[in-house]
Amino acid sequence: MSIDSRKVVVVGCGFVGSSSAFALMQSKLFSEMVLIDADHDRAEGEAMDISHGMAFASPMKIYAGTYDDITDAAVIVITAGANQKPDETRLDLIRKNSAIMKSIIGEIKKRPFEGILLIVSNPVDILTYIALKESGYPANRVIGSGTVLDTGRFRYELGEHLGVDSRSIHAFIIGEHGDSELAAWSEARVGGMPINDFCELRGHYDHEASMEKIFNSVKNSAYEIIARKHATYYGIAMAVCRICAAIVRNEQSILPVSSLMTGEYGLENVVLSIPAVVDENGIETVVPIELNEKELSELQQSATVLKKVIAEFYPD
Repeated sequence: MSIDSRKVVVVGCGFVGSSSAFALMQSKLFSEMVLIDADHDRAEGEAMDISHGMAFASPMKIYAGTYDDITDAAVIVITAGANQKPDETRLDLIRKNSAIMKSIIGEIKKRPFEGILLIVSNPVDILTYIALKESGYPANRVIGSGTVLDTGRFRYELGEHLGVDSRSIHAFIIGEHGDSELAAWSEARVGGMPINDFCELRGHYDHEASMEKIFNSVKNSAYEIIARKHATYYGIAMAVCRICAAIVRNEQSILPVSSLMTGEYGLENVVLSIPAVVDENGIETVVPIELNEKELSELQQSATVLKKVIAEFYPD
């Protein structure tokens, strides 16, 4: 079965799925998009609603389908799952969403599919691990959206703090997409300059206080948004588009997606976010950036948190 690089499937038509579908329509990356949801009427409604804007966009075939429509897709974006509620962590979602993920992967496995699985549902690291185990696909073809959004938030906050375009900032949030994530400050650069040097260029000298304030703002962003509007979906939808672009355009872009660790930083058999080269085959290679001792310890602790949850589902 040949892959149609212009075809994408979105599984799950809740806030994140429908926002991702809308963003993907606007991106012009694809000419065909299939929406799948346990509530087929909901998928049909979303497909109709988005399709009615075609007169103002680029031609695209958008329809509610079934898993039989996945076979030639380049990417399947999985957003299905329960929403994160106020005062609920991403890890609290695992028991609800693991069963949903296993069911979806079970349906995908019944069909020939050679494209990329992009897992977006939370907790994304755990569910990406489950998707990898249940599918049996090569690790490069099973990607989680990981800390791509967190990194976007990080660069935005730094850009606001320093008064520069966030696209000129190279800095990553790594580890779990969740409470144990960390900022790789030691590798952060602005216009090629180390972050602290650039801060001083802009008149900022209280580095420790600023670093703590900015990181906490990033880490707590989802909670702050959920407290106000009960869900987050626009930012992650744009992150989904960014990852899909790297895949279908074969960009070889470096993005902090969730992937299986195979010895990097001494970590194995756990999925978390480290910068990786993303291309048409999924993850070409992980890019283990240099971390200081404190960051390395925090990353290993993040992996420990995730492994404890994984062990509940895969004791071996």
